[in-house]
Amino acid sequence: MGVDYYKVLQVDRSASDDDLKKAYRKLAMKWHPDKNPSNKKEAEAKFKQIAEAYDVLSDPQKRAVYDQYGEEGLKGVPPPGSAGPSGPAGGSPFFSGDGPASFRFNPRSADDIFAEFFGFSSPFSGMGRGGSFRPGMFPDEIFGHSSFGGGEGSANLPRPQKAAPIENRLLCSLEDLYKGGTKKMKISREILDTSGRTVSVEEILTINIKPGWKKGTKITFPEKGNEAPGVIAADIVFIVDEKPHDVFTREGNDLIMTQKISLAEALTGYTVHVTTLDGRQLSIPVNSVIHLGYEEVVPREGMPIPREPSKKGNLRIKFNIKFPSHLTAEQKTGLKRLLCS
Repeated sequence: MGVDYYKVLQVDRSASDDDLKKAYRKLAMKWHPDKNPSNKKEAEAKFKQIAEAYDVLSDPQKRAVYDQYGEEGLKGVPPPGSAGPSGPAGGSPFFSGDGPASFRFNPRSADDIFAEFFGFSSPFSGMGRGGSFRPGMFPDEIFGHSSFGGGEGSANLPRPQKAAPIENRLLCSLEDLYKGGTKKMKISREILDTSGRTVSVEEILTINIKPGWKKGTKITFPEKGNEAPGVIAADIVFIVDEKPHDVFTREGNDLIMTQKISLAEALTGYTVHVTTLDGRQLSIPVNSVIHLGYEEVVPREGMPIPREPSKKGNLRIKFNIKFPSHLTAEQKTGLKRLLCS
């Protein structure tokens, strides 16, 4: 098979595009000729071989030909036992008398491949002299010890900048925050493919709302913003906001409602009927005299407590007492007699 490109990149034959990309970054930085002035000739050879291996394995067509026919098949050399167009019936369909009939291997320049990844062809020769190095161009993984043989020179390289978080409002009903649930958010973003080109993709982000979450809760999806060379993608952050509810307002873990009643009901007793946020019907008798500022507290009928969802806050019922706008003389006399007795 000639050169084993998988061994060159130190990956398995089942390596994914991400595996190939990471392997290339690590090895290309390690064997860049400008980083190896004492053995530049050996470094140049390895640097070119690493680039050629990545060029072949990252291209599905080239990789398919290589996996079946090896390096010779890529470069137009008939495999053993093939006699070109007049060879055995079992010969390769890719070969004609002068090499592959439907495939041509034109390897790209090692410097061009390196530049596609990092934005320049020589990050070392210009360091400290205003040369080709630009801050923020290197991805995180090349700063590890393995990339530089024990960290050599890594202290002099600035880390890439991370883009500012992208914040989005996540509007939730009070029912959503009481019961919990799932929201799916569709986003469009730009990512870098294995050759460094920018492509647009759509993704679905799933947000699992926990019972009891409060307004202001943040849900972060790390590095789901746009990708760009030399920049760590921004985090996407969703911030919970609460829709107004027709019946309830929220204070911490408590739910508050206000019930309108007449003066007679305030004085003689009243039963409050409530539909809870999970659909249950409650009947709450109030036998006390209801005065201005009075609250009826119903334990454990408030919002779930996020860290202890089996526990809940309270339901607090306030009252808006409607006083009569006019009383007859007879009504006044009757009230005085009743209240003063």
